[in-house]
Amino acid sequence: MLEKIKNTTSFLQTNYLKDFTPKVGIILGTGLGGLATKIEKFVEIKYSEIPNFPQSTVAGHSGKLVFGKLGGVNVVAMQGRFHYYEGYTTQEVTFPVRVMKLLGINYLFVSNASGGVNQTFSAGDIMIINDHINLIPNPLIGKNMDEFGVRFPEMSEPYSHELISLAEKCAKELNIDVKKGVYTALSGPSLETNAEYRFIRTIGGDAVGMSTVPEVIVARHMQLPVFGISVITNIGGSGKKDSHEENCRVGQSAEERLSKLIINMLEQL
Repeated sequence: MLEKIKNTTSFLQTNYLKDFTPKVGIILGTGLGGLATKIEKFVEIKYSEIPNFPQSTVAGHSGKLVFGKLGGVNVVAMQGRFHYYEGYTTQEVTFPVRVMKLLGINYLFVSNASGGVNQTFSAGDIMIINDHINLIPNPLIGKNMDEFGVRFPEMSEPYSHELISLAEKCAKELNIDVKKGVYTALSGPSLETNAEYRFIRTIGGDAVGMSTVPEVIVARHMQLPVFGISVITNIGGSGKKDSHEENCRVGQSAEERLSKLIINMLEQL
């Protein structure tokens, strides 16, 4: 795996990035890919053209790496991510995060569309992630990559307190209402049952989804500060049937607010 990570990094640097070093990596989740259209593009590359990269198979994930400037900062954005439920290992799911680190990023921003568990939330809310509960296989299982981090990484601050404070400050300046809460990761792809929503609420989750946490664990293994944010697409246990298509629609409805918040944060980093 380490050799593949290095080979992919070398391929991108040699063929596309001779005069460009990204400082922030951004992973865009379901229905949230539109932020990439606001990037002043340096180059964009389809995943299918990148050696060793998985391929995105989910509607709402276009499958491109976009390099350029956003908020005056050099960024690389994943327009579409990978998921354990697609049949990839969590090591494959997090492969791009390893590559982005070697390309030079200093921060990782992650976003997702998630189901609301906290009954005070509403569909369309934006939730800053301040912690998580991982219920899918850990991406660090297996031989440790000592080049990236220690065998037992410390996880008391998976999401940077500094970046959370910056997000709250920016949200206030922009008059954007934000919530804060704990994100719970399940494997999917089946949406949650009512009993699962009750279970997640009982163990302390405020939102639930099928992504993000593996990428955050790998980022923290490499000592990358992380900012995470969820768009709440539905409220679980409300009696209303969920669908991926509706979740995409609600995610897109919040995209403009999310874009303004992230751009403002980048301007103030």
